[in-house]
Amino acid sequence: MRARRPDPRELPTDERLALAGELIGASIEVPAGPGRARAVAGTIVDETLGTFVIRPVDGGRTVRLPKAGLTGTLGVAERELPLRGDLLRVRPEDRTKRLLAGGPRRPR
Repeated sequence: MRARRPDPRELPTDERLALAGELIGASIEVPAGPGRARAVAGTIVDETLGTFVIRPVDGGRTVRLPKAGLTGTLGVAERELPLRGDLLRVRPEDRTKRLLAGGPRRPR
């Protein structure tokens, strides 16, 4: 049985509007956890369907993190928002449509 996808309608409207915009350039903090030996803090420099590429604050090599199961804090639109990677696991160009339309992907 597949896990239930997060529903964007469960987010507050102001949070949905902030996340529907561009995330490249946003600050991000991800704590250490399973599969990650250390915490990561930096700036998002690229985004794909399933990953974020982050340039660390300390100037080291970029880090690619999977969105699935990712938690932490995202600084966007001069606000600190909770990061829910499962909710953002969608193509960047479709994120606006999905978050503002307020629904999961439709089966074909």
